[in-house]
Amino acid sequence: MPKPGIFVTRNIPQPALDRLEEVFSLSIHASDQAITRAQLLAAVKESEALLCLLTDTIDRELLDAAPKLKCVSNLAVGYNNIDLEYASSRNIVVCNTPGVLTESTADLTWALLLACARRVVEGDSFVRAGRFEGWGPMLMLGVDVFAKTIGIIGMGRIGSAVARRAEGFGMKVLWFDPLIDPQTVSAKYERTDLRHLCASSDFISIHAPLTPATRHLINAELLALMRPHTVLVNTARGPIVNEAALIEALRDNGIFAAGLDVFEHEPEIPAELLAQDNAVLLPHIGSASVETRTKMALMAAENAIAVIQGTEPPARVN
Repeated sequence: MPKPGIFVTRNIPQPALDRLEEVFSLSIHASDQAITRAQLLAAVKESEALLCLLTDTIDRELLDAAPKLKCVSNLAVGYNNIDLEYASSRNIVVCNTPGVLTESTADLTWALLLACARRVVEGDSFVRAGRFEGWGPMLMLGVDVFAKTIGIIGMGRIGSAVARRAEGFGMKVLWFDPLIDPQTVSAKYERTDLRHLCASSDFISIHAPLTPATRHLINAELLALMRPHTVLVNTARGPIVNEAALIEALRDNGIFAAGLDVFEHEPEIPAELLAQDNAVLLPHIGSASVETRTKMALMAAENAIAVIQGTEPPARVN
């Protein structure tokens, strides 16, 4: 009996490909570059499963182009790239990869936070450009992290992991998340509203999902509540922050710095944002460790295998 077909939209860690080949007839867009729309539409025609990335738009057109499709396994926690309602109406199971990337993303959040606070990237560029002429009392002054206040927007797995790390820095933790039961969050952390969080936090870290309610959640009004020493970090989804308003706040010293791993129109980044020395910009690498990406890929593989074999997948969304 022939194996069912699966299409994988990008190079992923080899252990996951090996696992998939045990069950599927495997086809892959063997590239580190995103697959084109035309290529993706053609590739899924005979596929019974699809292992895709957040950069792949899985909409009605794509799902209609794959009449045999039974599973969409997204190599990501978020799934705003998938038309979930239409997939459900077609009895297509949608899966994601939660949990395994929590600690890596929390680590990267702190890397951005500290880099912004102490001007690490700016200082590195300063030295490499041959501008360092010796220690000076006013050279590259940053802001302290220890014993400050951090505001966390989105208190799920990753937000909670960031809060745990903040304890080691003796920080006060404020949090805002209308979707989380306060009883599930440590009483050590103070629940508050979004305006108070923005006005009272020295550091603000975003860990909310992208939904219609969170698109441009951080806008000019909230940025104006922040203080000149505030650092804003986003390792969640780019469109949660109004990028034009953020650029204005950075340019006019409305806030001290921003650390961004995600962007509003990724991978495009406005020239005005690239020009800001007080912005630390990373290429969406929140979960980019060897261990974590391998775990994510294996979970995505096991999701697809479970659906095809008629068992409950590890992380079903719909």
